Amino acid sequence: MILRQILRLSSLFHSAVSIHVRRNIGLSAIVFNKAKELDPVQKLFLDKIREYNTKSKQAGGPVDAGPDFQKDMNESLARLQRAYGEGDLTKFPEFKFE
Repeated sequence: MILRQILRLSSLFHSAVSIHVRRNIGLSAIVFNKAKELDPVQKLFLDKIREYNTKSKQAGGPVDAGPDFQKDMNESLARLQRAYGEGDLTKFPEFKFE
C-alpha cells in the first residue's frame, strides 16, 4: 500500500519535472540563439529594441514623446498624488523591514 503511494507520487513528480524541464529547454534555446541565426523578423525586432534603448538613454526618457504626452503624464501624476498622498511617484518605493 505504501509502496503504491510512493510509486504514484514519484510518477506525478516525474511528469511535473519533465514538463518543467521541456519548457526550460525550449525557452533557453530561444534565448541563447545568436542574432545572426535569427530569422529576419526577430532580428528586425531586436534591432528596433536596441535602437529605442539607445535613443531613450540619449533623450533621458520616452522617445518621440510630444508635449501632449508630457501634459497627460503630469495630469496623471497629479491625480495619483491627490489620491495616494505626496511623494515621488516616478520612482519605485523603498520598503524597510525590521
